[in-house]
Amino acid sequence: MHEQVRDNFTVLYEITQKINSILDQQELIEKVLEIAMTHLDAERGYIVMVDAEEGFNVVASRNFPAGSLRSGSKEAEDESAASSSVINKVLNTGEPLLTFDALSDERFEASRSIVAQQILSIICVPLRLQIEEPVRGNKTTGAIYLDSTKSRRKFNEETMKFLAVFGSLAAVAVENARRYDSLKVENTRLKSQVTSSNLFPGIIGKSKIWKGVLDLVQRVVDTDVSVLITGESGTGKELIARAIHEQGARREKPFMAINCSAIPEQLLESELFGYKRGAFTGANADKKGLIEYAEGGTLFLDEVADLPLSLQAKLLRVLQEREIRRLGGAENIKVDLRVISATNKNLAEEIKKGKFREDLYFRLNIVEIHLPPLRDRPEDIPVLVNYFMKKSCETHGRNVNSINSSAMAHLFRHPWYGNVRELQNVIERAVVLSRNSELSDEDLRLQQYSEEELLQSGQTLEEFERKLVERTLAETGGNRTRTAEKLGVSLRWLQYRIKEWSSGSR
Repeated sequence: MHEQVRDNFTVLYEITQKINSILDQQELIEKVLEIAMTHLDAERGYIVMVDAEEGFNVVASRNFPAGSLRSGSKEAEDESAASSSVINKVLNTGEPLLTFDALSDERFEASRSIVAQQILSIICVPLRLQIEEPVRGNKTTGAIYLDSTKSRRKFNEETMKFLAVFGSLAAVAVENARRYDSLKVENTRLKSQVTSSNLFPGIIGKSKIWKGVLDLVQRVVDTDVSVLITGESGTGKELIARAIHEQGARREKPFMAINCSAIPEQLLESELFGYKRGAFTGANADKKGLIEYAEGGTLFLDEVADLPLSLQAKLLRVLQEREIRRLGGAENIKVDLRVISATNKNLAEEIKKGKFREDLYFRLNIVEIHLPPLRDRPEDIPVLVNYFMKKSCETHGRNVNSINSSAMAHLFRHPWYGNVRELQNVIERAVVLSRNSELSDEDLRLQQYSEEELLQSGQTLEEFERKLVERTLAETGGNRTRTAEKLGVSLRWLQYRIKEWSSGSR
């Protein structure tokens, strides 16, 4: 007897560890039934959980014929069904039930199923939880039922004590699993209610077209697919790329941004891939490239359309083989990174012109995210204005808190060739220069575009192009980088055109 008691406690300790490690509710219930039947050597068994509307539900069973178990407490019991009278008694009293010989037990004389199936031994214990509120006590949440048709006295008093303790432990584990499931459902619900703008602070917009962009961004953050971000200059391509990185699994690793049009072509390969000592004059030591510095993180290739064809082939190798070779080196170096690229050009047209590799395009463009120009989402202008106004006030210590209706109307009419970046610059300048707490037309100082000035009859396309470039250069104070951004062209293209015009004017 003492050996059996000691064995029962040993088993209870072991199975408590087992059941407390399972968080899936249904998997746990199945495991509880398996343990109970194995330890008590029962032929059949099932577990029910209390249901406020139906009485009880059968949630797990073993070795019962199909259709012989029914949920509920009011159904008429037939000969093929498992006895519901036993379950009802245990659920109603909250006390365990044991019968050594059910056929001669007067408590179950009316049970047709016990007689028909010649059930001999039955043990059934409640699943009980101790509760504190509103009144301290026990709450019956379900029951474990086991029986035998082969042996009288299959179960005894020690068996019942063991199963009763086990039932209490199982009830706690099942309740914890239920709460865990509820938390998962609630977490999913809350996540669905969180807007994309909450997930990507600083990426502002409420228009339908912009919400569609953020929804697409949200769907790729937890993946490692290559993303191609397209759109005019100033639409926020790098901002989106950073958001994808910062919300993804690689957020703790580097985000390496490379502007392919800003680095001179002769230096671009060594900057990207690094070099070995002696690879060229001045290469006095081995040097990692920017791709290696992005190890484990994200490589962002801005203006990827301006990547020379010779380097496009090497970038393709990075995407296909996940390895690089330094300039002047002989060994391949494995790299683990995600590639996000961006361009304001039509890569399909660049492919037709022979300026961009088609195989690289398909590698980069697993998912394309197109950022619409600001003129296509004017309903976002007010929220962007308020955001930039507040941000500029915090940065420069100003106290501007509104914009008058005339100025706002002016913003709606403006073509915004520089997109969101241009709007940000306009609001920041207005906040800094304004003498009032409300921005006006005078504070905005928007550039007036005259079609008559730009579109003069008889001028060639090249003349129009040159006039537009010169006007934009004047607006930016001669800043070529900002001019290229406002015009939606690469810095390399702009420098080439200016050099070409300068040469032609001599």
